[in-house]
Amino acid sequence: MKYLIIAKAFTEMSRPFSLCLSVTSLTSGVCVFLQAVVLCMYLELGHMPLQGVRAIELGAGTGLVGIVAALLGAQVTITDRQPAMGLLRSNVVANLPPDLQGAATVSELTWGEGLHRYEAGGYELVLGADIVYLEETFPALLATLEHLGAARGVVLLSCRLRYERDHAFLGLLRHRFSVTEVFHDAPTDVRVYRAERRGRAEPEL
Repeated sequence: MKYLIIAKAFTEMSRPFSLCLSVTSLTSGVCVFLQAVVLCMYLELGHMPLQGVRAIELGAGTGLVGIVAALLGAQVTITDRQPAMGLLRSNVVANLPPDLQGAATVSELTWGEGLHRYEAGGYELVLGADIVYLEETFPALLATLEHLGAARGVVLLSCRLRYERDHAFLGLLRHRFSVTEVFHDAPTDVRVYRAERRGRAEPEL
């Protein structure tokens, strides 16, 4: 597989990222979506402490969000479908210093399948950037969010509300979670939503 190497600088972290982008496969890692960049910006703002938090990223693509979460102190499982595994491992090795290589694990996950391989309620933070785009995946995605998230955990999703299906997914999510818009990046019109299981108390992680 061929890869294209790019560098992306983040103002808050003041460090470059060297990301491999697949140019021969149609995985979600084909480019760095604005939604991933904005979710990283939100994490960098520090509204949610990440030190020692057990996190998982869904539909990771390049793995940028998971890598940033690891740099901010989380223990992260970075997931996507099988074709993205080589790309993700390359990006983790290239962007995490030696002392943090153990903070991120790359693992194959197709939503709704093989969930028994992941501890039920085992993650305090579930991350997803631009993962709401195919209506046929919504039931599997919702089941995956419910399986992975801890009872007092948080889901952070970044998206642009471009189509009716985007609003439809938020409606489905609200049936199962309390959902709040916590960040809006006006230049890109990307929004970050925080979802928590209904009935839980509201303290931060």
